[in-house]
Amino acid sequence: MFKADRFSDEQISLIKEKIDGKAIIACSGGVDSMVAAVLASKAIGDRLLAIYVDTGMMRKGETDEVRGMLQDLGVNFRIVDASQEYFDALAGVTEPEQKRKIIGEKFIRVFEREAKGFGAKYLVQGTIAPDWIESGDGVRDTIKSHHNVGGLPKDMGMELCEPLRDLYKDEVREVARYLGIKSSERQPFPGPGLAVRCLGEITPENIEIVREACFIVEDEIQKAVAAGKMEMPWQYFAALLPSKSVGVQGDRRAYGRTIVVRAVSSFDAMTAEFSRIPLDVLDKISRRITNTMKDQVNRVVYDITNKPPATIEWE
Repeated sequence: MFKADRFSDEQISLIKEKIDGKAIIACSGGVDSMVAAVLASKAIGDRLLAIYVDTGMMRKGETDEVRGMLQDLGVNFRIVDASQEYFDALAGVTEPEQKRKIIGEKFIRVFEREAKGFGAKYLVQGTIAPDWIESGDGVRDTIKSHHNVGGLPKDMGMELCEPLRDLYKDEVREVARYLGIKSSERQPFPGPGLAVRCLGEITPENIEIVREACFIVEDEIQKAVAAGKMEMPWQYFAALLPSKSVGVQGDRRAYGRTIVVRAVSSFDAMTAEFSRIPLDVLDKISRRITNTMKDQVNRVVYDITNKPPATIEWE
């Protein structure tokens, strides 16, 4: 039986043995990276620097929220605005695997730059079991390359430390609760951010559409849960499709984008079932999205596909 206290003590000891100098950690604010950051901080103290990279593809208010969490945890941290670098690197790219690999390499290049200034030779990551399982290897097929696994460049100039590598999400949450981390129940957010919820080309305009749609989906579902209308899903968000469809605004023809609402229940992220969102909640989400972004979006659909055959994210 998994024991969060025993696991934490073991990993803190292992990190102390492995890291003999300074280290940085890619810290997104999600439960995986926050747990890894706290374990590493307990092991090596001020020799750890948490780096939060603002890729320009984060959720609404995410950067300020993560800044607050890191301050509360007392971890050394730095926020790096690399949004223009990411948009430039992803310009014209539409293929999902290529997006992930570009984002993965860009993450490492940013961290290498920051590590050089800090004098770090180790990179701590919050990689968990589903990340490397889905990224594939010589034995397993690649389902999708996770940016922290399949997207890592071969010439990376730092040594990896992955204390959560053998854990599944439910076990990571147990450790987070044991460590008193506020984001223990925070819904998963993909490392590449909104880039994998924006199908087609990544542009600041497209990212802004999906950012606002994700905010509305999260807000309305959280309100519905608080009102007792439904159970909290494991993960819930919006995705933007690259195609346009015909609609109508007033008495004129409109040609706008389509937003997909996705919500699933899961235990360990390896399998998932779509959440049964009440129709009145879906109606509120649809009306709010199309009213807020009436010049960009004219259609909202709900994804009722389980995992498998689908994955939780769209890319």
